[in-house]
Amino acid sequence: MKIHADLSEKAVVDSAALDWIPSPIAGVERRMLERDGEEVARATSLVRYAPGSAFSAHGHDLGEEFLVLDGVFSDESGDFAKGMYVRNPPGSSHVPASDPGAVILVKLRQMHPDDKAFVRVNTLDPTGWQVGRPGESILPLHVRPDEEVVMLDWERGASFDMQDFPGGVEYFVVDGSFEDLDGHYGQGTWLRLPPGSRQTVNTSHGARLWRKTGHLTPER
Repeated sequence: MKIHADLSEKAVVDSAALDWIPSPIAGVERRMLERDGEEVARATSLVRYAPGSAFSAHGHDLGEEFLVLDGVFSDESGDFAKGMYVRNPPGSSHVPASDPGAVILVKLRQMHPDDKAFVRVNTLDPTGWQVGRPGESILPLHVRPDEEVVMLDWERGASFDMQDFPGGVEYFVVDGSFEDLDGHYGQGTWLRLPPGSRQTVNTSHGARLWRKTGHLTPER
């Protein structure tokens, strides 16, 4: 299965317009944003857990990262409420479940093999946020030489000069919306720009975003 699998091409998906597709596990459904492979795949998806559902035990040979968008997602390492960002590195395994139900943005098989960091960040805790560019607050989530993952808050009416992304950039709009010269991206939009892209952005109404940069180069 290939969905937006060519990392050299721009991809834009309004996740709210996608159908929920049943997974092999009852009560767990997916909206597929990008995918290269079958059930074991390089993938970016929204995953919805019905209340009381659980996924079978499985490993992540090339890692897993997720952001909890709603509800509470759990495994044997803890309960992760809305706003939690989690990285389980290559070689990790777990048994995920959700008592009240949950929706997560999840990326599979997209980590460098030598990335061994377990990461847990509460993005709703204001203490970790830093001042960025004028009109911007930034929360670092995970930084390596070959990638940077952050949360961004952009104030209403903010605009930012042209920015270069030699290793590509990927966004998910958690709340609000933003614009660039090519379009408008509302809540629930996933946007990927390939290596070498340049972008000028603004937001009329403000936005909260998850953003990853530097990870789309062919040598990774």
